[in-house]
Amino acid sequence: MKLIVGLGNPGSKYARTKHNIGFMAADRLLDEMSNTQQHQQFEAETWSGLLNGEKVIVAKPLTYMNDSGRAVGPLLHYYKLTLDDLLVIQDDLDMPVGKVRIRTHGASGGHNGIKSIIRAVGGDAFPRIKVGIDHPPVGTVVDWVLTPFVGDNAVAVAAALDDVAKAATDWAGGASPADLMNTYN
Repeated sequence: MKLIVGLGNPGSKYARTKHNIGFMAADRLLDEMSNTQQHQQFEAETWSGLLNGEKVIVAKPLTYMNDSGRAVGPLLHYYKLTLDDLLVIQDDLDMPVGKVRIRTHGASGGHNGIKSIIRAVGGDAFPRIKVGIDHPPVGTVVDWVLTPFVGDNAVAVAAALDDVAKAATDWAGGASPADLMNTYN
């Protein structure tokens, strides 16, 4: 079994914002899954089903971004999964809009959702798919991450979400993070 977590903030107010790229990716991934069952558990909305022939749980923490570990830690523990069984999909301010990068492990890079998960699961050795949202051209980061994608950025993100869904599907089917990095980075 695998656990794929898309990071974001709950509620319609945040639904299509840049900070919710992980939720958008989770929604896109659910289109690829068969026989899904939806649940709410451990402060997360979850779906279990098959992806690339493997049993997968897709989760969206309902704790708000900065507290994502409060949902992820208990899910990992309850299902007796290791860090190798966890894939997190997150936004990244330091990459151009729509750029996809896979990492096998590492520090949070300043991302508060990842910091929270690292604390909750006791380590940083879990793979991540990062999707670029770029830095704001003007204004504050908070204002930027809580606005939707528009114009060419919306087109770039739609293509990126397709790549994220393919990468997560490959990962669920047993592709190593190194193979995914060679294919999608």
